[in-house]
Amino acid sequence: MPGYRVKFETVSVAGTDYLIRSLLDRQQYSDPHGEAETAGISPAAWPLFGQVWPSARVLALAMNSFNLADRRILEIGAGLALASLVVHKRLGDMTVSDCHPLSRAFLEENVLLNKLGPLRYEEGNWNRSNAALGRFDLIIGSDVLYERDQPALLAAFIDRHSAPTVEVLIVDPDRGNRAGFRREMDGRGFLHHESRADCTLEDGQPYKGRFLHFYRAPAA
Repeated sequence: MPGYRVKFETVSVAGTDYLIRSLLDRQQYSDPHGEAETAGISPAAWPLFGQVWPSARVLALAMNSFNLADRRILEIGAGLALASLVVHKRLGDMTVSDCHPLSRAFLEENVLLNKLGPLRYEEGNWNRSNAALGRFDLIIGSDVLYERDQPALLAAFIDRHSAPTVEVLIVDPDRGNRAGFRREMDGRGFLHHESRADCTLEDGQPYKGRFLHFYRAPAA
């Protein structure tokens, strides 16, 4: 037994069903080798990667019709990486990143469950450097601003892994750290605008939040 319990759920994105292996609930915890603790993940935060969050559904729906335009794409703080699975199914050049020690294993299982080919995964701890990760033309994420120190860490991580011309799209459920993140991104030369992401999810759940759009290109 792995020390935690899982479930299998069907998540619909624009009429396409994805079979997702997720944690049974938010009461799960197993860190026998201390990998999560080393990565800075507390016991309370440990199960958060293993849930299909509403913001992840909104990002996945956006990616279902987003113009991929031959761009190299990175999902940050991906968790179960629903949006990445959608892009991968569309044959986009997709890389998944997260700092949770189980994120890769769950991703590999969900890729198999949905009969998709291999999907690149790299550690994406915002406190650390990972030269193997590289740089990307499009960076996406959902509900990644839930702690006070995250705006500065995330903006620095995005800056390190951005191609010269880059677009960033974050789905945020109106969290209070949004303004701090905008300031951090502004200080790194990103232009930004916001749009409402309010909608009714395909499971009937209402969602209120925002799309945070950022863009940076070399000076003319």
